[in-house]
Amino acid sequence: MLPQKNFSPLQLAAFNSIVLSFLLGFIVFLVNPVWWIALVCSAVFFIFCFALINYTLQQFVYRKIKLIYKFIYQTKASKREEFYNKTFLPQKDIDQVSEDVEKWATQHKDEIELLQQNEKYRKEFLQNLSHELKTPIFAIQSYVETLLNGALNNPSVNQRFLINTSRNIDRLVNLVDDLDEISKLESGQQQLNNSTFIIQDLVEDAFNSISLKAEEKGIHYFVKKGCELPLEVYADKEKIRQVLTNLIDNALKYGKQNGSIETSFYKLDGKRVLIEISDNGSGISEEHLNRIFERFYRTDLARSRKIGGSGLGLSICKHIIEAHNQTIHVRSTIDVGTTFGFTLAKRKL
Repeated sequence: MLPQKNFSPLQLAAFNSIVLSFLLGFIVFLVNPVWWIALVCSAVFFIFCFALINYTLQQFVYRKIKLIYKFIYQTKASKREEFYNKTFLPQKDIDQVSEDVEKWATQHKDEIELLQQNEKYRKEFLQNLSHELKTPIFAIQSYVETLLNGALNNPSVNQRFLINTSRNIDRLVNLVDDLDEISKLESGQQQLNNSTFIIQDLVEDAFNSISLKAEEKGIHYFVKKGCELPLEVYADKEKIRQVLTNLIDNALKYGKQNGSIETSFYKLDGKRVLIEISDNGSGISEEHLNRIFERFYRTDLARSRKIGGSGLGLSICKHIIEAHNQTIHVRSTIDVGTTFGFTLAKRKL
């Protein structure tokens, strides 16, 4: 019974040399029963066997391990590096190599799963982009063809068709502008013009800019009690205005009739401020929450497209907040409402 499960090449060479030298010594003793001759022959043979077996195993194992690591790390070492690795660096045993291979396999499995997931998202993105582009383009094409086929001379039709064409062109332009902005934010080309301002005032301005929509649905806006104390933040004011406008606009679109929008402001760790915008609308099911910030992702395709928008608003919000090295999150419950929150840096002293 072997004392351990796995031998190192050195231990294996020693074990085999002891066995072979013992057998040789025993044979010599049988031929010439003089114990010291058998012992000397056994010792000499042990040294010879140990040196030969150890060298052979070391060379074999080193070559195999080198091939494994070349495959794993896809690197090519120079002659000097190979000599240094082989001669001076401590050689890894089989257990360590097995552990490295398992780590490599796990890492590549995770990478493959991530690539498959990204491929799925890429296909969905291209399909959604195609749909978003085709809808206004086909509408424009239809209106123009109708006008060219004689409707241009019909006063009761031509103006309405031209107005609808103009609206679809505006929709197309807004879509391209949103895509361009996301690309700039992702690539870091969009520079931030940071300044210090009071966040409550900016939220008030953002809500006032779309207050007519709120009046149409009877939705009222208020600041949570205890959050009235002005808080100064350091960020790009116009970009944060865009974020707030998008979030409040979403709360209006998906909020219920005669509902409410509540904003709250909190100091976090002395360095950040948390801003939250909550509505008491229909809410978002849990299955959609992890993907809500993806481009063109819609929880209800038919309803979302009917309401309008490019489908890029939340994605733009995410990129703007991340460009500030901050975070944005969402929590929601069906028929209870939705809360979007994001952090900003406190004003610089």
